[in-house]
Amino acid sequence: MVFSGRRRLSYLYAREGWRRVSRRLSVGRVSSLRFTGSTPSRLIVAPTDLRAVDPFVAEEILEGRFPLAGRVLDTEGESPFEIDLPSLEFAVRLHSFGWLRHLRAIREDAGFVRLRQIVDDWIATHGRNLGGIAWDADVIAQRIIAWLSHSPVVLRNAEHGFYRRFLKSLAFQVRYLRHIAETVSDGEARLRVRMALAMASVSMPSTPSAIRKASRHLDFELDRQILADGSHFSRSPRAGLELLLDLLPLRQTYVNLGHDVPSRLIPCIDRMYPALRFFRHQGGELALFNGATSVLAHELASVLRYDETAGEPFRSLPLAHYERLSIENTVVIVDTGRPLSVDLSRSAHAGCLSFEMSSGKTRFVINSGAPKFAGERFRQMARMTAAHSTVTVNDTSSSRFSQSRFLGPIMTSGVSRVVVERKDEPGRLESVTANHDGYLASFGLLHERDIGVLNGGRMIRGRDRLSRADGSDPEETNTAVAVARFHIHPAVTIRQNNGREIYLTAPDGEVWLFACQDGELAVEEDIFFADPSGIRASSQLTVTFAVARQPEIQWTFSRTN
Repeated sequence: MVFSGRRRLSYLYAREGWRRVSRRLSVGRVSSLRFTGSTPSRLIVAPTDLRAVDPFVAEEILEGRFPLAGRVLDTEGESPFEIDLPSLEFAVRLHSFGWLRHLRAIREDAGFVRLRQIVDDWIATHGRNLGGIAWDADVIAQRIIAWLSHSPVVLRNAEHGFYRRFLKSLAFQVRYLRHIAETVSDGEARLRVRMALAMASVSMPSTPSAIRKASRHLDFELDRQILADGSHFSRSPRAGLELLLDLLPLRQTYVNLGHDVPSRLIPCIDRMYPALRFFRHQGGELALFNGATSVLAHELASVLRYDETAGEPFRSLPLAHYERLSIENTVVIVDTGRPLSVDLSRSAHAGCLSFEMSSGKTRFVINSGAPKFAGERFRQMARMTAAHSTVTVNDTSSSRFSQSRFLGPIMTSGVSRVVVERKDEPGRLESVTANHDGYLASFGLLHERDIGVLNGGRMIRGRDRLSRADGSDPEETNTAVAVARFHIHPAVTIRQNNGREIYLTAPDGEVWLFACQDGELAVEEDIFFADPSGIRASSQLTVTFAVARQPEIQWTFSRTN
């Protein structure tokens, strides 16, 4: 259904209102008594957790200091669940219990006792109080996975009373999550809910029919969310990695216990791997598109270790709408798409026609990426077009975001159509020409970008053009000013020469020359949101041009050594 202007906004408000009413009706009256039931006598298996363990984090937590979401909370002897928390993101991490994996480093009995005290505190303060962030569906799903995966650590040498309380709470959470599963907003969280329920069905005593039902629900969600090209329908490179970190242990749990593996699970995992490699630069980092942020190298490596589909990355992801240009050691990845639905635009970035470029192990041109732990203001800044290596017009994003707390940060207008053409001459040239209409309604302009890798991977040539809908030059009265941005990785050193050439030097000494004879070239301050240490300063190259006088610019990157 297509609307424009106020009609579209009215439709989105009505749609969101109906979704909330429907959810409230389907959930019904929430009472802790409603989800009481029998307590399982034992756990059957503890699924593996592939995420990395940090013994330092374990020591800090046992001392009452919780280093989560970029903050450190010193509880000073109090329960972390009864004091004010430093941020919403911190609260999500705390109540999700993903930090339990670090406690696998515990060696002393006193550490196990302290861990059980922390878990007991949560059960006492939040175990039956069905409200707040602790009972958000995605948080519950993550907590169930964490409790199941790390139950051997939590329950080691536990007295009978705690053992029963832990299993009773776990069963209560599973029953509640099963009840609200159909009401979870579309996207990654809904799939994680189905993964958690499937994991619980095989890790805890369950009837064969309950196991089959959880398997069917998981299959349905996998079919919806994992596209035929292996990408997640959010178009985020990070989503595929995060999901694989839980899907792989789930697959192995089914196999180890001799249960029938959900029919879509293995095929989905197999096609997710080529998509994950598509977004991987040769240095091991994932490209920073649509909410992707820094990824720990060993986490990515731990997932790729199970890759049985080894082969060259795809050249295109036709359903997620990305293109990969690669000759020798040079890689360029281009975003040629838009969100696949309104619901999936809540975390999408306005980065259409942005690109990243790497050579060898160094990323030279990047997008600013999403901050891992920063607040909402920085998360929304990172979604703007200016935070991507593409063109902005009059400092406006190519897609606009809702400022309404009722609607949430969805995209309300902007890019609705992208036209893409690819041309390859094996070993000699790989190029993509694409245009989008994100600036058509506001400025009467289409943005077209032509980018290619040639000369054995030693040159990248690009062209950016702004035109009217019919492809003709903008009117002389058009006052729009465009800026082409090229965000440079903080590890790369920048040196400007004679105003028209800029040298980019990698830590290993590799040098690339950026040249543009059009517009006004400058090196400007920048922000890199996706650094592992948090938000940090960086630099960007900008080419500014008035579209009426100069509707097109051409630029090149060429390797000099």
